[in-house]
Amino acid sequence: KNVDFAVERGEVVSVVGASGAGKTTFLQIIGTLLTPDSGVLRIAGTQVGGDERRLAEFRNKHLGFVFQSHHLLPEFTAVENVYIPALIAGENEKSARKRALELLDIFHMADLANVPAGSLPYGAQRRLEIMRALATSPKLLLLDEPAAGMNPQETKELMEMIRWIRKEFNLSI
Repeated sequence: KNVDFAVERGEVVSVVGASGAGKTTFLQIIGTLLTPDSGVLRIAGTQVGGDERRLAEFRNKHLGFVFQSHHLLPEFTAVENVYIPALIAGENEKSARKRALELLDIFHMADLANVPAGSLPYGAQRRLEIMRALATSPKLLLLDEPAAGMNPQETKELMEMIRWIRKEFNLSI
């Protein structure tokens, strides 16, 4: 209620609170998946709103979202899962695949490019979801409990990955 919130380019912000406090709802509003009851949502200087088609286009071009539960397509390969958002955004398959392979290489998963996503270990699936979120070069990366279910080593690696992404891509997270 009565939230006034701003994140600057390249800033990493954590939203913390008790279970049921509304953290996921808050992220879903910022991610344009839910409509706020009142007020205005601006992302990258653009007032966000309108019909679902325009919102979907906006999400696809400006936002990267990693959900609390997996939304990978388990029967598709790792590389296919990463480049599907770029195809939806209208990029041709050759350049989308090239970018996906670059991301897999950057995050040391190139050897898993042709492995079905559903057969990857949990931590690798979470990293794959982040790569997929980066496929369209978003301005804002939203992560909903990205380390949930990970062991301490996987969590440490994920946090290092997030810090590196912020620095390398100058993303707001």
